[in-house]
Amino acid sequence: MILAGGEGVRLGRVDKALLSLAGRPMLEHVLGRFAPQVTYVGLSTNAPAEHFSGFDVSVFADNPNMRGLGPLAGIWAALDWAYQIGAKTVATVSIDTPFIPINLVPRLITAGAPAVAASQTQVHPTVALWHVSQREQIHAQIESGDLRLSTAVMDATIVEFDGGGSDPFLNINRPADLHAAEVFLRGGAR
Repeated sequence: MILAGGEGVRLGRVDKALLSLAGRPMLEHVLGRFAPQVTYVGLSTNAPAEHFSGFDVSVFADNPNMRGLGPLAGIWAALDWAYQIGAKTVATVSIDTPFIPINLVPRLITAGAPAVAASQTQVHPTVALWHVSQREQIHAQIESGDLRLSTAVMDATIVEFDGGGSDPFLNINRPADLHAAEVFLRGGAR
């Protein structure tokens, strides 16, 4: 499952999932690394589903009662989607992390759900493995008003990833980040 978030997380006027990185949409970069590691791929976004019709993903939105509540609502939507299709775990990554490790999900599975990725001493709570049974816990946390991902992963096993000097979970949040990713890709992909 890939988290896009919100009404379609944007950088400037462009939805990050569709933002061009090295001539391809960001979503294509993330799917290229993530999809081979999982059985099903879903996209959690409140942007119109037709924006993603060219991609082989299931698109689902936050529960209407949870819209605007941030990434935790997207994780709950993913857990609910997984429950409906009979999955036992959900791996999540952010739409703006195009360099996720190609061994991300196997390493998280080895640690056991819940597990969360970390790199360069920073925990990345949107890059995690969740057990579908956490659905009720996440719902209760949202209902309590605590929308912090750090609370949701508090008891998770932390799995450290080494990017060989660069962060494999680089978020593209600013034009400068996009430029750095373009430069990196010109020098050779991870």
